[in-house]
Amino acid sequence: MGETKQMEHMRELHRILKEASKAYYQDSSEIMSNYEYDALYDELVELEKETGIVLADSPTVKVGYEIVSELPKEAHAAPMLSLDKTKDRESLVDWLQGRTGVLSWKLDGLTNVLTYENGELVKGVTRGNGEIGEIITNNVKVYKNVPLTIPYKGRLTVRGEAIITYSEFERINGEIAEAEAKYKNPRNLCSGTVRQLNNEITAQRNVLFYAYTLVTAEDDLQFSTRSQQMDFLEKQGFTCVEHVLATPETVVEQIGKMEAKLPENDFPSDGLVLTFDDIAFANSLGRTAKFPRDSIAFKWADEIAETELLEIEWSASRTGLINPVAIFAPVELEGTTVSRASIHNVSIMESLALGIGDTVQVYKANMIIPQIAANLTKSGTAKPPVCCPVCGEQTNLKIENEVKSLYCVNAECPAKKVKSIVHFVTRDAMNIEGLSEATIEKFLNEKIITKAADLFRLPDHKETITTMEGFGEKSYANLIASVEAARTITPARFLYALGVPNIGVSTAKVICRSFEEDIERVMNATAEELVTVEGIGEVIAEAFVEYFALEKNRAEAEELLSLVTLERPATTLESAIAGKTFVITGKVFQFDGRSALKAFIEERGGKVAGSVSAKTDYLINNDATSQSSKNKTARELNVPVITEEEFLLLAGGKEE
Repeated sequence: MGETKQMEHMRELHRILKEASKAYYQDSSEIMSNYEYDALYDELVELEKETGIVLADSPTVKVGYEIVSELPKEAHAAPMLSLDKTKDRESLVDWLQGRTGVLSWKLDGLTNVLTYENGELVKGVTRGNGEIGEIITNNVKVYKNVPLTIPYKGRLTVRGEAIITYSEFERINGEIAEAEAKYKNPRNLCSGTVRQLNNEITAQRNVLFYAYTLVTAEDDLQFSTRSQQMDFLEKQGFTCVEHVLATPETVVEQIGKMEAKLPENDFPSDGLVLTFDDIAFANSLGRTAKFPRDSIAFKWADEIAETELLEIEWSASRTGLINPVAIFAPVELEGTTVSRASIHNVSIMESLALGIGDTVQVYKANMIIPQIAANLTKSGTAKPPVCCPVCGEQTNLKIENEVKSLYCVNAECPAKKVKSIVHFVTRDAMNIEGLSEATIEKFLNEKIITKAADLFRLPDHKETITTMEGFGEKSYANLIASVEAARTITPARFLYALGVPNIGVSTAKVICRSFEEDIERVMNATAEELVTVEGIGEVIAEAFVEYFALEKNRAEAEELLSLVTLERPATTLESAIAGKTFVITGKVFQFDGRSALKAFIEERGGKVAGSVSAKTDYLINNDATSQSSKNKTARELNVPVITEEEFLLLAGGKEE
């Protein structure tokens, strides 16, 4: 017999919610707004209540992202459940049952569990999927406000939220020239940051940790209330999430006071958390299959405004990606006037069934980012343009990972030219300061430049530039000084600046190092040679060769080479390990973390890979008897497993 319509709909909701969750938690991207997700989730909850059926692997039971990285994993002692939620502040009066609660911010970052032994931080683990987390100890050690040592010497476990502030989020995005490469929100940025394999990147992004629960402690620590636990944690050096006591008589007022702080908050939050202050009472409540009973989340009822969709603007980029942007009649939301919202991709536009003249509901996600919540009329008449809005040439609709995206196929599209030059001048490329996207566009319009190489000929246009709006003698002099400084550059930064498809900063370094920093060898590399480079597969190799096979690309690269001076990276040292490939696993003791050991190897011309393969020369592991997957693979492939001491003997010692 066939399924009922309710069951069919439940399965469809499962599929949609899992896809959205995977994109959000695992891929750090979005295929629907938080508003849409919450609405579908609530619909599934109601269906489960109505039918009395909760299917295995339901999104209402399994929460969080799936573990797919190479970080070590660890099972939590007890499942970390999500919280039940409400948007009705009056309902919290009854929820408290006449008792006192602790009201705090529900921070929008990544949950971490930290363990201390003998007063020292020994482990940091992510929430993961609620049952299994990823060990991120090296990353936690570079958070800006985490105490590495605490006065209390017993074993202690604390739970909290790792976040990146809005100001830090804006700073990092401000250093990224391309619109499509910018991070969507602080939560996605934080998720990727705390799970980095290289904690140097984590350190650069100023992650903060806010403690909110003392999970376990030795028997000599006895607390009767949550607020006492918070006081204790603060005395140990932790930054605790801002919290206040709330009774049934004051909880609504306290929510209002915290709500008033939202416009000034520099940290991302998506609501509040109310927890019973009395620990014994809270523990007596137990939990359901889905939620703990001692806490509940309060989410703000989003301020929603209805407006008319006036236009869908299509914004082109360097890579040819063309993103839709909704333009609607201006409305007031959360104290500001908004008239546009990113739709992110064609799939979202189609799921909303948008059309010009439709009546749409708009809101601000987390009271910050304008989004379309729903389309009330759903005409579905909006279609992706068949011609690029910038150059008028044909567009191409691509489907990758079930997401539809629109691209311009014209290699000479002016938008691509602007964006490619913006990429060329970024800090990790040529590092030419004083050239915003708007300035580059002006220079192109005035024919001061027609390509990247023309930037080195700007002195020929001094008179024109110094009379342009926003430019004077001083700003012109600063620009020219920055251009001149960019004439000396490493091969890797030069390669990255060219904008070769799929070649990021680190990949450019690996390629140039593999070809002994010889840019001519790099540009003439064959696909067969490139696939021998660690991390380069056939697809990237073939695209790389195709790029330099095009006469136009080759000519531009040769012209640029005639205008700059390439220098070998200053950090490269002659060493016996030059050209050798290493994999590092387990704890290290001679270096300040695995990233420091990785840097040591790379400075001496060696390579560090993430996994053991036939190309690996040595696996560095201080525990040679370990049954880890890397050790097993090394034994199967006859790759030597060496300790740090053996490695240092091989490398010729470590300079003090």
